[in-house]
Amino acid sequence: MSDKIIIPCPHCGQLNRLPAERRGGGRCGSCGQALFTGHPVALTTAAFDRQIGSDDLPVLVDFWAGWCGPCRAMAPAFEAAAAALEPRVRLAKVDTEAEPQLAARFQIRSIPTLILFRGGREIARQSGALSGAQIRAFVDQHVAAGATR
Repeated sequence: MSDKIIIPCPHCGQLNRLPAERRGGGRCGSCGQALFTGHPVALTTAAFDRQIGSDDLPVLVDFWAGWCGPCRAMAPAFEAAAAALEPRVRLAKVDTEAEPQLAARFQIRSIPTLILFRGGREIARQSGALSGAQIRAFVDQHVAAGATR
């Protein structure tokens, strides 16, 4: 019997159990949509904990705001990084203006701020706009380090 992984659906939040070898594919057993889209997932306060809680799927969250110039400048690089990093890592965005509770909960003092989560716990944080290559390097450095914990 193969190992199973738990992947939260980016659309409905349902937890899906998949064989580890199918990590990159599959559809949600509840809503039928793809589990990986190659695009960042917009998170609300209600959906946040379910998305970041998986031990099997690290999640990189971009805390941003529409009025923030550096946030807007980094958005295309973050989008491209999602396509490059999935299904190993899910990328998500939290609009700090729409979700101030999350910004307060994680003590976001400047934006953009990237926080990498695994199993619901913060494992790394970076403030300031990054290029696509820098985003990928940040994830590679910390996901590899987190895998040995």
